[in-house]
Amino acid sequence: MAEWQTIPALIRDAARRHGDATEAVVEGRARISYAELGARIERAAAACIASGVERGDRVAIWAPNTTDWIVAALGAVTAGGVLVPVNTRFKGVEAAYVLRRTRATHLFITGTFLGASYVASLRRAAERGSGQGVPLPGLPYLREVIVLAGDAPDDFRTWKDFLAAGESVPPDAVRDRADSVRPGDPSDITFTSGTTGDPKGVVITHAQTLRVYDTWSEVTGLTHGDRYLIVNPFFHTFGYKAGIIACLMRGATMVPQPVFDVDTALTRIAAERITVLPGPPTLHQAILDHPAREAHDLSTLRLVVTGAAVVPLELVERLRSELRVATVLTAYGLTEASGTVTMCRRGDPPEVIAATSGRVIPDTEIKVVSPLGGPRPPGAPGEVWVRGHHVMRGYFEDPVATARAITPDGWLRTGDIGVLDAGGNLRITDRIKDMFIVGGFNAYPAEIEQLLARHPDIADVAVVGVPDARLGEVAKAYAVRRASSALTADELIAWSRREMANYKVPRHVEFLPELPRNASGKVLKHRLRGRRA
Repeated sequence: MAEWQTIPALIRDAARRHGDATEAVVEGRARISYAELGARIERAAAACIASGVERGDRVAIWAPNTTDWIVAALGAVTAGGVLVPVNTRFKGVEAAYVLRRTRATHLFITGTFLGASYVASLRRAAERGSGQGVPLPGLPYLREVIVLAGDAPDDFRTWKDFLAAGESVPPDAVRDRADSVRPGDPSDITFTSGTTGDPKGVVITHAQTLRVYDTWSEVTGLTHGDRYLIVNPFFHTFGYKAGIIACLMRGATMVPQPVFDVDTALTRIAAERITVLPGPPTLHQAILDHPAREAHDLSTLRLVVTGAAVVPLELVERLRSELRVATVLTAYGLTEASGTVTMCRRGDPPEVIAATSGRVIPDTEIKVVSPLGGPRPPGAPGEVWVRGHHVMRGYFEDPVATARAITPDGWLRTGDIGVLDAGGNLRITDRIKDMFIVGGFNAYPAEIEQLLARHPDIADVAVVGVPDARLGEVAKAYAVRRASSALTADELIAWSRREMANYKVPRHVEFLPELPRNASGKVLKHRLRGRRA
């Protein structure tokens, strides 16, 4: 572990170590060094202090991956604020829920993104209320809204005006505030995706964040001089911490991409000589299958990190053989465990990388348990429990939900079903809530998806359980064909009967142009279930 124990200390150290010699962020034609990034963050921290941010205040940010996101977020954290990243796919009502739930005092918000005005959306969601002297009556704790753009409504502030107001705060005051932050203080409250029920705010500390992503950087081999295309959204733990925080630790160059577009990604990989590209399997599959891939020089790519229930062996092999990526790793994590639980290691064989999510990270524990909490032997499925320094402090101001998630002796119940092999490698088979029973047999959608993904004409697939008069429930597959494929439902079902146990075989198949996913790449299975009628 390095000498820094808080995120403000890390930022200051990165600016000192890498100075003007290393590019910190590249966004279009704009390039800023680590020294410049450190100066911008301190300026944003000064503005936060001038605006009344106190240690422990929740400061939210609702914006896509940009340099301004990095500066605003880290400025707030340097001022002692607790960062609350808001999902960019949220609508105004959903964003207002997060702001209200955390009693956020400040909000950084984008102007327009993906054709929508976030300011107008939030205003509509918060137009009712009784708060006095606040920009949005329905959000009485929200004292200041800063628009990350050149113009803003009269009751909000532009980014430029906000920064200018901080010029009265001396550098020593910023340094004193940063130094007052303690390792055990909350650094962020990241909300679960909310694909089922209301999202819950996961509280993680500075010390947890730094320890986990120092380990992540070491295991992956991220190093000074790497050029990292950050496609994973910053509001997600993987984008913010395995992206921004990890780059600060190692002196890598961040190249943020607000929305994944395969043409843009290919262009940036070639133009910026990208070496590191984490992301979900669908991202890498899209790059591999793009018809114009050969027109782009992708030879600098050396590190890919991915993770999901389904990572086809073919994908790992193609990344290594066709793109000559030296290191391809898979991992497993969840927000409640600081985003990282297990990781494959460099040197693992392709079949381990594709079929498992690797071994538990150092100084933490993992076990697979029965419904009664008893340990399951290697090879037997059960709920994955984890314990260690990475487990959240708890859900924000929700002791009941926290007690349901964490046992009295510190084990986090993940809600994921998995299998540990004899070597300690974890294979996630499904979510407990996604499992369904076919004629008395437990069927795990992720396992069926893994098998279906082996079909040469299947580009993407998701499986859900649907009612069946005879068997109780059976599998229904929602599949995306590869380009030019004419595969039919009957053909895929017949193929499945040859490749898997009868109870796993989908009885129904529906082809879609693409699967519905959230901004983190998770398939929104509740939408698929809603299509059943």
